[in-house]
Amino acid sequence: MVESAPTGRTPPVTHSHDDRPTLEDVAAFAGVSRSTASRALNGDANVSNRAKDAVLAAARDLGYSPNQAARSLVTRRTGAVAVVLSEPEEVVLADPYRTAVMRAGYRELASSGSQMVLMFNDGREDHARTLHFLDGGHVDGALVFAPHRADPLPRALRLLRLPVVFGGQAGNLARGVHVVDFDNSDGARQAVEHLLAKGRRRIATVAGPQDQTAAVHRLSGWRQRVTGAGLDPTGLSEEADFTLDGGHAAMARLLERAPDLDGVFVASDLMAAGALRALHEAGRRVPEDVAVIGFDDHPALATAMHPPLTTVHQDPAAQVQQMVATLTALLAGQAVRPRRRVLPVSLRIRESA
Repeated sequence: MVESAPTGRTPPVTHSHDDRPTLEDVAAFAGVSRSTASRALNGDANVSNRAKDAVLAAARDLGYSPNQAARSLVTRRTGAVAVVLSEPEEVVLADPYRTAVMRAGYRELASSGSQMVLMFNDGREDHARTLHFLDGGHVDGALVFAPHRADPLPRALRLLRLPVVFGGQAGNLARGVHVVDFDNSDGARQAVEHLLAKGRRRIATVAGPQDQTAAVHRLSGWRQRVTGAGLDPTGLSEEADFTLDGGHAAMARLLERAPDLDGVFVASDLMAAGALRALHEAGRRVPEDVAVIGFDDHPALATAMHPPLTTVHQDPAAQVQQMVATLTALLAGQAVRPRRRVLPVSLRIRESA
């Protein structure tokens, strides 16, 4: 096919009956054929830079925007991607990490030209509704955060004809899924290593809920490093629920059971805020009496604590970026092998430890 080149003229523009510029108007304004204008607007690499620049300039000057409904009929794409948070709404909105994920999802999808559709999946009624929506052709793919090991959603999603990428472990699925996760075990090991280097020998942990894989891995990393140093972890772990009040209560129980503890690794920054409050109420100085390390490095939380919190840094934006890149490759028809990609974490040292 011979590509029409811009003529340099400005032909008369004939708008459609509703006075919106059409693709024909853009083509005429740019001095190219309708097919060339269409291919230029769709990013066809076979269109010359000269023609593409002319078409894009014409579209901008005329205020042209494609008819998304008509385009969807041709491309079978909606331009939308679901971000599914398989947790109760009140839990998601109170969790600094989940809110960071939502912000990162919006920014990353917008930069790739997609609209984010945010969905909460809480309980059986939401489960059926979520599956019905995702299977209804409303979105091109989904980014799913389903941290609970017993969550039935990940397994059900495998039956849909929809590209899905998981942030963190996909329920209890270990194979055949695309996962972008953080090295939770190593984060815990780094935290304990730092406490050991500071001379702490009674190192406790406030662990997250053990129905979540990330919390399981953080507890395992703590235990491995403590025992590896020849220390006894018996009685030095207490489970909580990733909330401030949960961290406060767990820290109080640890102090009652092990009053001689001198360091604590807390499996989230929000729980660490509660742990710091419990230590203050018990008259323990941080870090002089008890050194405290959290996990998340939430920018608005970790630095605002008293004292500022030493914590394991993970980057939700980097996780979402990798998830979107994987989903984009799947939508482009690339043969992407399902695997669990693990992103590194690091320790941000502040005054609490």
